[in-house]
Amino acid sequence: MATYLVGDIQGCYAELMELLDQVGFSSKTDSLWCVGDIVARGPDSKAALDFFVDSGAAVNTVLGNHDLNLLAVLMGSREVNPKDKLNAVVSSTRRLDYIDWIREQPLLHHFEQHNTLLSHAGIYPFWSTAQAKTLASEVTQSLKSDAMPSLVEHMFSNQPNNWCSSLSGFDRYRFIINAFTRMRYCSDTGELDFRRKNHPQQDTDAQWKPWFELSQRSERVVFGHWAALMGETQNTKYVGLDTGCVWGQYMTLFHLEQQRYYTQPSQSQS
Repeated sequence: MATYLVGDIQGCYAELMELLDQVGFSSKTDSLWCVGDIVARGPDSKAALDFFVDSGAAVNTVLGNHDLNLLAVLMGSREVNPKDKLNAVVSSTRRLDYIDWIREQPLLHHFEQHNTLLSHAGIYPFWSTAQAKTLASEVTQSLKSDAMPSLVEHMFSNQPNNWCSSLSGFDRYRFIINAFTRMRYCSDTGELDFRRKNHPQQDTDAQWKPWFELSQRSERVVFGHWAALMGETQNTKYVGLDTGCVWGQYMTLFHLEQQRYYTQPSQSQS
């Protein structure tokens, strides 16, 4: 039995299938976890989403920002961005199936036997692991509850940009969601800057650091979201799997037990 973690798919269904063929993935004996962002920008978000929805317990994901955006689009809370190429998903007769499936997915998964945490953007460096798991669970339970439509309606904003345990209501949920799905740069005092996307070598403002440079976690953290990194964190405890497939680079698969990487070149520039 093998556990595979795959980087941002973003509608690049053909490359995902090539990767799974490359390693001989079997849903009967192996498990697959996506780091989030199954959909958006690539050529076949519907096929990618259908694969995850229909594959049962062996194929899983944590939620990424594009997955949550799709939930809001399907709920009628946001307009479709034409660049996201989501028309086939939005017009599908499976719309309600997609809503039900997305709202059941977690923000964080802990592979305890491998001392590894998985989330889309990473883990806020000023949270303990126990705290991160509790806060992620708060949002998951809200998404599964009757409060989901209201949460989706109030989910999208850059504020608040710093954590305080006294945060409540939608401000609390919004920070938790943003930290797990949109975080890249963080200050020494805990502020998040959601505008910065460049590789750290291209960012000259010393106030802002990659979140993983401020992290002192004992667990390995596997994340995606930051394509400009191309997987480079300079620290083997922080494994970046977004290697820009949708931008014409390649998709990355990580064999958790063997700590081995597999890659598949993009078939076309997005």
